Amino acid sequence: MKLKKFDNADWHKDHPTGIVVFQYCAIGEPQSPDNFMLVLGRQDGDFYMPRHRHNFDQIRLPLKGDMNIGDGMKLKEGQVGYFPEGLPYGPQDDPLGKTAPGERLHLVLQFGGASGIGFMSMEQRLRARDELAQVGEFVGPNYRYPDGKLEWGLNTIWKHVFGERLKYPMPRYPKVVLADPQRFNWLPQAPGVLRKFLGSFTEREAWVEMVRVTPGAKWHSTREAMRLVFVVSGEGACGTQALGAYDTVQVQAGELLEISAQSELELFVMGLPPVIVPSDSAAEFELVDGAADDSV
Repeated sequence: MKLKKFDNADWHKDHPTGIVVFQYCAIGEPQSPDNFMLVLGRQDGDFYMPRHRHNFDQIRLPLKGDMNIGDGMKLKEGQVGYFPEGLPYGPQDDPLGKTAPGERLHLVLQFGGASGIGFMSMEQRLRARDELAQVGEFVGPNYRYPDGKLEWGLNTIWKHVFGERLKYPMPRYPKVVLADPQRFNWLPQAPGVLRKFLGSFTEREAWVEMVRVTPGAKWHSTREAMRLVFVVSGEGACGTQALGAYDTVQVQAGELLEISAQSELELFVMGLPPVIVPSDSAAEFELVDGAADDSV
């Protein structure tokens, strides 16, 4: 079990636009198909990202403020979005308007999907960016070669890290999946513990749920899968360690977790079973030529 305490001084300017800063809540194992990264993102200025896609899965929870995901859709504060690997979304156009810089906070989990491609770690990305910047330059989300050619930055970085062209899994869902927890019922799980199960996705069965623990009660969890537990609100303890808002607990598969509540705790739980790709998998992938393009 690992506990990452929220620290308002521990922000990192690692997003390619420079507009969003990250606080790293939990990270996985690089080179593994199960690799992941859980970050708390803070928007410090007007944000724009052209329509794009990723070769990994995402789960997003806006804690403060909405998120424009294109196609006339908005992921609203408190809702949960599942973004399948390979699925285009955007453009994201989120000016601050009357919102002060730093007020918008979004929790984002990025993780290797059922295709088995995996997830490139932020350390790998940043090292590649530094090395590539010695040759060309990054312009927003794109990379410009010395001959002037523009390429989508992630494509360039992927080739640099893995020595092969980026490929995208054919998306398993036609659109971003949105869940509104307010429309789900709290169901009793144990004395003083309520649960909202929001869904699981793909054959990997990655899942999301909300857990509410009333003061004085304890929540016990043991599953044959890794769990990431984010404290949305309240105070309590994980074993002998104090828990507060925006803290994160990372629990290994098969490990028993016990959380007690001092004040009412609301927890956002993400489950990550291992990726299993059959040797005769018929998964289809799409290769891209790497050209900068905001239409995918």
